[in-house]
Amino acid sequence: MKKKLSLLLVIAMVMLALAACGGAAEEPPAEETPAAETVKTGLAVITSAGKSVDAGDENGVAQADSLAVAVTVDEAGTIVKCAIDQAQTKIEFSKEGKIVTPLDTIFVAKKEMGAEYGMAQASSIGKEWNEQADAFAAYVEGKTVEEVKGIALNEEGVPTETDLTSSVTVHVNDFIAAIEKAVGNAQDLGASPDDTLGLGIVTSIAKSTDAAEEDGLAQAYTYYTATTFNADSVITTSIIDASQTNLNISTEGKITSDINADFRTKNELGDAYGMKQASAIGKEWNEQANAFAAYVVGKTVDEVKGIALEEGRPAGDDLKSSVTVHVTDFLTILDKAFNTAK
Repeated sequence: MKKKLSLLLVIAMVMLALAACGGAAEEPPAEETPAAETVKTGLAVITSAGKSVDAGDENGVAQADSLAVAVTVDEAGTIVKCAIDQAQTKIEFSKEGKIVTPLDTIFVAKKEMGAEYGMAQASSIGKEWNEQADAFAAYVEGKTVEEVKGIALNEEGVPTETDLTSSVTVHVNDFIAAIEKAVGNAQDLGASPDDTLGLGIVTSIAKSTDAAEEDGLAQAYTYYTATTFNADSVITTSIIDASQTNLNISTEGKITSDINADFRTKNELGDAYGMKQASAIGKEWNEQANAFAAYVVGKTVDEVKGIALEEGRPAGDDLKSSVTVHVTDFLTILDKAFNTAK
């Protein structure tokens, strides 16, 4: 009898405790929604003017070869997407230092040139430069930089691995160097692994000048962008850069600049480019390019091309305080990036 009373007393105490707590069992903690996976976006440019030659019996050539690589990279350092292209700008000048190539010439990159570049006929595998660059870009996807640097090459820098010899016979030393640089530059700007990646390039020589009392100037002014797009063609990330490869020319048709100089892009130059002091808004070129690149995120290319401009500069209040440079070439390269995105 005592045992029964004790048991009833214990049950009563438990019921009172539950009532004091509201009688409800604790809810399990809500599960956290996992964050969406992102990849970093990177862009790199390597420029050489080493193939430039003085004028003599024939016109001289100021040649700028700017190799550009765009990548997306996951958190493990693996290359998810890769695009490779090159701007090859040849500015002819006479033995008097006069620019011969028309100043309104617009140079497109090798991938856009396609078969017009003319490598396929001389290629032992019958493939054009753009085909070989695309093949190498596809080959490095899924690899880390260290794995890319470990690709077997011959003394001339041509791949010797059996799964590459049938598709790539061009020298790839600069490809590898630019890929390493692009991965090193990559930033987490919010791209998704499924986003497509485009690389846009365009070059103008409009600011080149003849030699007279002072040396002339052969200038290859090239714009670049690495831009990612989602399935709805909306820009998810964008990086914009530019390079000015300047070679001075004397009235004797000689190149007076160091053709082996270290040519850096405007983003690499940063404050050393020197726009900030002359800027009405006190911002350097790279700051303005970054502001414009951030502004286009969330828009389609058609929407970007619809941005109001005055003499090539943004006219809207939402951009006037951050961008006063001409952006027409920005629009051109974004359009090219969209058309080449994969």
